[in-house]
Amino acid sequence: MRMNNRWSAVLLTIPVILTALGLLSGCDPAAVTAADPSAASAQQPPAPGGTAESPAPDYTISWTMHQNLPVPDDAAVVREVEQKFGADLDVWNLENNKYESLLELKLVQGAIPDLFRIRQTQDLLKYQQQGVLAEIPQDLLDTYAPNIMKAIRENAPAYQNSGIINGAYYGIPVVNPTNIYRIPVVYRQDWLDKLGLAVPDTLADFEKVIYAFANEDPDGNGVKDTYGLSLEGMNVIFGAFGQIVFADQLYFSRQDQQLVIGALQPEVKEALRYLRKWYQDGVIDPEFITGENKGGYKHLSHAFINGRIGMTSMGNYYHWIQDGDYSTWTTDELGKTVETPVAATFNVKELTAKNPQARIVFGRPVSGPDGKRGSKAYDMLMSFTAIGADAVKEPGKLETILQILDYVSANPDPQEDTAMKFGIQGEHWEWADSLNKEVVVLPPYDQTFSYQNTIGAGLGMTVPVMPGERREQWAATLDLDRDGIYNALEVATPSLVKNGPELIQLRNEAYIAFITGERPLEEFGSFVKEFMAAGGAKVLREANGLPET
Repeated sequence: MRMNNRWSAVLLTIPVILTALGLLSGCDPAAVTAADPSAASAQQPPAPGGTAESPAPDYTISWTMHQNLPVPDDAAVVREVEQKFGADLDVWNLENNKYESLLELKLVQGAIPDLFRIRQTQDLLKYQQQGVLAEIPQDLLDTYAPNIMKAIRENAPAYQNSGIINGAYYGIPVVNPTNIYRIPVVYRQDWLDKLGLAVPDTLADFEKVIYAFANEDPDGNGVKDTYGLSLEGMNVIFGAFGQIVFADQLYFSRQDQQLVIGALQPEVKEALRYLRKWYQDGVIDPEFITGENKGGYKHLSHAFINGRIGMTSMGNYYHWIQDGDYSTWTTDELGKTVETPVAATFNVKELTAKNPQARIVFGRPVSGPDGKRGSKAYDMLMSFTAIGADAVKEPGKLETILQILDYVSANPDPQEDTAMKFGIQGEHWEWADSLNKEVVVLPPYDQTFSYQNTIGAGLGMTVPVMPGERREQWAATLDLDRDGIYNALEVATPSLVKNGPELIQLRNEAYIAFITGERPLEEFGSFVKEFMAAGGAKVLREANGLPET
């Protein structure tokens, strides 16, 4: 696999890794990554529980985690953890699509989770300022979560202090090594074939393709009901000018050693000229304003699945696996472990269920007039794991939370680590080979969407060890570690916490108006001034560490 500069600071350690079926889902690879099995080199936290003379307190610990489905009260893995640590885990079922809004509702009601998942890195400062986070003493982290901290220090040293605010540790950095892979650029291969077109490489090629998608009846139904692209595909056009615009945060880039906000740069005005023309010509899906996902699992492009558009850049590589992209382990009708071609996942699964003849193909982000190209990439620093302010009010509770987190996230025992990520051996999974290096998920769970949530597995956080399973081996062949555009500002500033939501709304409204023609492009400079006056100037000053003027 090619290493890009983004990952060069993060030293990869490839341990004995589990091989999981491609259908195992989620944005968080913790569910399919094994810890280093060398227990001799791993640090051991103090044993849970108390003594006969001094029994451990019976803590109730509220817990937040990545979820695609609710965790039931009788979840097997949760029960196992509770028994081991003498604690009652109250898993908050906060739907991932609505995580922040549901969490905010809880906080407004006065409830603070003890294990506090902060999905957006720029929210750490916000929650610290709200007083809902506890400081985590460094010595307690080293003592009670030694394997997590060891993995961060050894494999992602550039990020180990990212959760420090004013000299105090508030967030354990969650570094996702698979974010070395950018968001793929996806086309309908069957549409290209029907129209006699190749996967585009330049902006001019791209324009030819999307006009054909919109005007030459690629689905063959005799109705003019198809379009070239929608909202997520637009970022590839902005990428051809070196920037990313449509994201749930402000994307910064670096120019002349200074951080700048991509949506304010003059070059994106040229990208808007293309998008405005395409919208007027009926090439852009008029429903782009509401996005490509219409509900449910957040990484599904329903506009693409339903055959409205022929190109998108939405979802990670594992949301676009086609039948047979690589081989995986499964069980036959006799219960024997066998290797079989992987089945289609997520977007491709939904697409081919509607249209069995549909095929997709990945393309490189198209190059713009100056040779720039890129698609959106998520930062290596994916999120933070924090401790709620109320957790430290009970003596010993913080230590117990850290012990549990270390056990479920970076367990040095491969058997225990696998159980925390896949469930009960013999019921949910089994070793696929005699070396206990690869896992096969057993029926019916091998065909169950996010079954880990239904049994309470995957309670932990991602640790920075690159998965070595077959899915990631396949991903390494796709050149997705090239042409990614990352946010150059990974953590928030105080003014971004205060003004960010308003600025994002202002950006979105202006860009939609420019694209649809409701606002002339000659007013782009006025938009920039409006943005700066609404707090953007202060955000930029703080991002660059400049004093007030």
